[in-house]
Amino acid sequence: MNKTNNPLKKFVTSKLYTRYSGILSLSDVPLFLVDINGDILFEFIPSPDFCTHVCQEKKSHVCPDYECMLKSGMEGRFVCRYGLENIIFPITVDNKTVGYMAGIQVYLKGNEYQKCMINIQDIQPSKELKTEELEFIAKSIFSLKSVESHKIKVYQQLCCEVAKNISIDLSKSTNFLHQDVKRLSIEKEILQKKIVDLETKNMSLVINPHFLFNTLNCIARVAYFEHAHETEELIYCLSDLLRYNLNQGTQLHTIGAEITNIEKYLYIQKVRFKTRLEYDINVSEDLKSYRILNMVIQPIVENSVIHGIAPRRDGGKISIYAEKYKEELVISIIDNGNGFPKDVLLDIQQCKNKSGLGFQNTDRRLKQYYGKQYGLKIVKSDYSGSTVTITIPAEPVVR
Repeated sequence: MNKTNNPLKKFVTSKLYTRYSGILSLSDVPLFLVDINGDILFEFIPSPDFCTHVCQEKKSHVCPDYECMLKSGMEGRFVCRYGLENIIFPITVDNKTVGYMAGIQVYLKGNEYQKCMINIQDIQPSKELKTEELEFIAKSIFSLKSVESHKIKVYQQLCCEVAKNISIDLSKSTNFLHQDVKRLSIEKEILQKKIVDLETKNMSLVINPHFLFNTLNCIARVAYFEHAHETEELIYCLSDLLRYNLNQGTQLHTIGAEITNIEKYLYIQKVRFKTRLEYDINVSEDLKSYRILNMVIQPIVENSVIHGIAPRRDGGKISIYAEKYKEELVISIIDNGNGFPKDVLLDIQQCKNKSGLGFQNTDRRLKQYYGKQYGLKIVKSDYSGSTVTITIPAEPVVR
């Protein structure tokens, strides 16, 4: 097929690809479109420096490992010579392959040690590398990401479906029927919700919960008979906390249930930090019966403890309170810690997801469920502490 007549190239220059760009931007792993010759047509999320500047022999052209996959006609998931996980799925028009959806380029969690096995001198043996080039390659290797196996499977399924949908769209006329546009919009919304739900479920422990709770209760009974009452209470709090986090069958919980869960979390942290952590929760009884999307308060409280209070020698205090303003509920989490680190605050402001705090994921869940006018807001963040608010509509009171 002539490169200039490739419908995939026309697709990249059209407005249609932006719909898929919105879906795939929810991921934080490299994803790109490539033609049958191996030329990269469009990057939804850029590849790491190691792949683009070290492995690729030509700019905007895939590395030799991808070329081998293209020539062999194989598809799906594969591992490159440096141990990175990759995927490649064909995009077809009239039963002819016109390009591929490809990417991921990460290590599996637990296989990060393969980074250390890469010999920099062997990467480009025919070229005498300068000191700055060696430093760049070393830094690019160090910055390669690692992802859990189940997340890679999610990305793999998502990209496979997107590749199929692009194939269908390219096979149709450019004059899309209204029903086709509506279908794409619905598919985008469904995919977005599935990703958020999967991210939330992946927070659960991959362990038999009955075994876990029976073991914890057994340890608590031993602590009771040994008169270690603080240890007994700590174990019961941990058991309740884990049970609550695993029991996420419904999206909406009462504010009271969420606050009780937070109290158990803070009790455990109080045992750990002793006098270095103080907390105060002020939520009136009439507000506790209102409903809130589950697991949106805890990530913010965890951030206050880990990044605000823990680094301070003298510790600090966390305050949580809720107020109702007309038709809205506002929950405030305040601490007098160190505030958000500058790089983390910048990531949040630029809507990146590198911090690992779960801030963007939580904010996205709130906006998708309640509407764009709701969600999280960093009211203040400096060396005197941080204030984060959660704004939701005042749902009908549960009786």
